[in-house]
Amino acid sequence: MTQYRASFDAVINFGNGGDLVVHGFRVDVPSPDVSEAEIAALFVTSLGLLMTENVELGNVEIFAEPHKGTRGGPADRSAGPLGAGGRLVELSHVIRAGMVTYPGLPGPEISSHLTREASREHYAEGTEFAIDRLSLVGNTGTYLDSPYHRYPDGPDLSTISLDRVVDLPAVVVRTTGARGRGIDVGAVAALGDDVRGAAVLLHTGDSARFGTPEYAEDHHFLTGDAAAWLAERGPALVGIDAVNIDDTRGGDRPAHSLLLAAGIPVVEHLTGLDQLPPAGARFTAVPLRVAGLGTVPVRAFARLPV
Repeated sequence: MTQYRASFDAVINFGNGGDLVVHGFRVDVPSPDVSEAEIAALFVTSLGLLMTENVELGNVEIFAEPHKGTRGGPADRSAGPLGAGGRLVELSHVIRAGMVTYPGLPGPEISSHLTREASREHYAEGTEFAIDRLSLVGNTGTYLDSPYHRYPDGPDLSTISLDRVVDLPAVVVRTTGARGRGIDVGAVAALGDDVRGAAVLLHTGDSARFGTPEYAEDHHFLTGDAAAWLAERGPALVGIDAVNIDDTRGGDRPAHSLLLAAGIPVVEHLTGLDQLPPAGARFTAVPLRVAGLGTVPVRAFARLPV
């Protein structure tokens, strides 16, 4: 279903004196035919303003864009659970032989260990099976990083608790259309305590370039300051639909280092996050239980609210 937002200039006068002037402010709106009075109310509510006397809007524009969860709007995170039992949405890339996930890493190899034809001599007439062989690096497709990926004494894939990867409340941070590539504290601070125990999913829009050389160029990433802010507040998991959660232009990896040190798994190369509301969906990304391995592909998906 198409969602809408409003952009506008505004002047607010306060009953106890003073005023506030903004340009190009944006809020989520319920429909394209929302009135200016409704937009003004959403604006005031989004900022939690008190004692407003009057609001004057100008340059109002309504446009189609996924909701970002502005306070008091149609996808307000504080409105409470939106229910369960909705349709399932795929959030992981299909793994194919030879595909490139991260530049420089080998693509997966898929071959036959036992062909259907060869199996016929082992079974009754009309009965046949195929047993295939898959060889890949852990960083293939949509995959999960465990703390062991970064730290030799960290928990590996065999010890990732299910309560960190199954049926998590999803909090989507939309940065599509942002001017900068770095997702800093300002993009996540409004989430407050909503991140605790949740899957924080960073929707950058980079997944549209997955499988092309451009995917690894000028990609979005989580800054070290934002990673520290999240690590202190205890999300169950953090995911992103980009080639890496860190800025890969240098050798530092602060987002990986801070999140994995706090025991927070990281899921990279997500896709389809545009189909999720800012809040209300439930996220799952379960890795294989492999001892001594730090990363492995996952089948990531979400259940939408009813």
